[in-house]
Amino acid sequence: MVLEQKEMDVIKELQIQEKSCVEKYRRYKEQACDMELKNLFEKIEKLEQKHYDTLGKVLEGEVPECNCNDDDGKDYEPPVTYTQADNSEDKKTDCFLVTDCIGTEKMVSSEYNSKVFRFANAALRKLMADIQIEEQNHAEMLYKYKTANGMA
Repeated sequence: MVLEQKEMDVIKELQIQEKSCVEKYRRYKEQACDMELKNLFEKIEKLEQKHYDTLGKVLEGEVPECNCNDDDGKDYEPPVTYTQADNSEDKKTDCFLVTDCIGTEKMVSSEYNSKVFRFANAALRKLMADIQIEEQNHAEMLYKYKTANGMA
């Protein structure tokens, strides 16, 4: 597949967003207090790295198969670490981190939504839509963590 310059520019923009997400989750994993949240950040970090690598393959002319993974968010059931009444600094720190990441996922999902139709290739549009769904799954998992831990 040969991309037009404008398509390559969009992919590169999305790749910058994905790289930023990888870095954010790596740093937040180190800052998180709750082991469950650390594990969630690590999982999402790896998924964001996969998105980055997938976009790299697109720049090389390959459109990887997509599986429209919409189960991660639906199936995630976080254990409760913090109670509603807990007002600890650890909870406040973790609440800040998870809330910030939800905002990031919303923004990145929106980027895919607005850029999907810039591509002529149907398989590439499907891949972009798949990644958008996965970004929404990340936000759902984060929100479930937040809700389960009395942060919402």
